[in-house]
Parts: sequence; C-alpha cells; structure tokens
Amino acid sequence: MADEVVLLDFWPSMFGMRVRIALAEKGVKYEYKEEDLKNKSPLLLQMNPVHKKIPVLIHNGRPVCESSIIVQYIDEVWKDKAPLLPSDRYQRAQARFWVDFIDKKMYDASTKTWTTEGEEQEAAKKEFFEALKTLEGQLGDKPFFGGDNFGYLDLSLIPFYYTYETFGKSSIEAECPKFKAWVKRCLQRETIAKALPDEKKVLEHASGMRKNLVLE
Repeated sequence: MADEVVLLDFWPSMFGMRVRIALAEKGVKYEYKEEDLKNKSPLLLQMNPVHKKIPVLIHNGRPVCESSIIVQYIDEVWKDKAPLLPSDRYQRAQARFWVDFIDKKMYDASTKTWTTEGEEQEAAKKEFFEALKTLEGQLGDKPFFGGDNFGYLDLSLIPFYYTYETFGKSSIEAECPKFKAWVKRCLQRETIAKALPDEKKVLEHASGMRKNLVLE
C-alpha cells in the first residue's frame, strides 16, 4: 500500500519551506493543501488542535506538527534516500542545537526587519546579523554545515536567508561573505529552487502585510 502524504501549508511560510525542501530531497510525492490562516480549515484544526498552525504533515492519516520535528520524521521514515541528519549521535545533537538556535534567535529578528521601522528595525537587523555571524563561524570553510553533504541544518536555515534578503534591505554578502557563498551553493540545488516561492510574489505579500500592520 502506497503512503498517503498530505502537507497543510501556507506558501510564504519559512517553516513550510523547510518541509517542502525535505520532501523534495527525499523524492516523496505528496498532496499540497494551501491554508487560509485567517480562516483555518476544519482539517487543520483537527490535525493540529494544540497550536492550530502550519505546517502539518499528514502521513497515512496521522499528523506530525512543527517544522523541525516534521523534517526529522521525514528523515526517519524515508531513510533510504538523501539522509538529512548526521549518522553520528554527537553531530546529530549539534545539528538539532543549531536549528533550535535559529528558531529562537533568528525568527523574531528576521520578522522585525520588515515589520518595523526606525530604531526597532535597526536593532532587529543588528540582532539578526549577530546570529548570522555566529552561524557563519559554525560553517567555517565547509561547503555545507554538515560538511560535503547538504542536510538538516542547511535546509532549516535557507528559508531565513531568503526571507531576510527579500525584505531586509541589507546586503548579507557584505556582512557575511562565507555565508553568502553557502547560500549560492544551496540555491543551485533543484530541490531548493522549486521549494522557494517567487520573490516578486513574496514582496507583494509582504507589502500587503506591512500596510495592514501600519493600519492596525
């Protein structure tokens, strides 16, 4: 019996991008269901009754929630192709640590770079670049964070670059050249190119959100 895989998602979601990249890396076929976050579907509320958020992966009728957990689940279930997490236990723990760092340190800062103005925006940019430089130190001279192979930490971080570079009005290349070189390597991967939405569409969406925030 073939696996039934459904992804509940919202197209500009950084966290949804992670899951889309992971599924693409594994070559998993799935049904994509776009969510209206202002009018959440009964299916989303049923499958994620605690947080009521996307993304949600539904595998053979059973939901898995939270992007980092979903990616780890995908790696364990479809383990015969393109391993995402390191096989070494210590390296695996380190990869999880840095993804947790991204979620706790970079999400709020990256969001504030395009939803705020003035001093608050500048403070957010500073916080974002401090976190980015910390990660650049972990990358070092390696092609990817796990060494020669693209993996869990790479796919967890690349959507944050994409969002910031699109909205943030700052040059990552000037501040973090090694990180920018890593970005270019990632974007050459077909799995990533297909998972990231069109920049113009993202900018239009962000402009609309920004206007709503100003009006509120």
